[in-house]
Amino acid sequence: MTTAPVRSLPRVTDLLPHRYPMLLVDRVLELLPGEYIRAVKAVTHNEPWYQGMSPGSPLDYPPSLLIESWGQTAGLLASAIADAPVGQVMLFGSVADAEFHRPVRPGELIEHRVRITRALTDSVIFEGTSHRGDETVMSVTRMVMAFRPAEQLRPTGTPAGSNREATR
Repeated sequence: MTTAPVRSLPRVTDLLPHRYPMLLVDRVLELLPGEYIRAVKAVTHNEPWYQGMSPGSPLDYPPSLLIESWGQTAGLLASAIADAPVGQVMLFGSVADAEFHRPVRPGELIEHRVRITRALTDSVIFEGTSHRGDETVMSVTRMVMAFRPAEQLRPTGTPAGSNREATR
């Protein structure tokens, strides 16, 4: 049985805890929960990583942030499933064979296309690409994310809701 794409698309901030300056996905274009997502990131000169650059410096968007943006798109897909784990934190596990085909620069709209290749009870494996128009700028063979109970991830001795780090 094929599921139809979601007609009312979720807001990015409803599914991800990220906020400025590390929210690196602007809008969901298409979503089929449990299968695939298309989302966009508009790269601009106003982003903090471009501040303080000297004249003539290359304006290539940092590849690590392109991976992060793609990963956040994968996180949106993982969070959009009907039975998303409550009280769980989504953790990036690994990325394999990410290939950068061309630089991304301010003024470009990047579309991330992410597919779930395997979903386990506590982990999800993704693959996909990022595009500028018809041109592929990055491909990812595999990214793994895992869900873990939030309570187990707090440092020892840190009460719930506290931002202090535990000292050992």
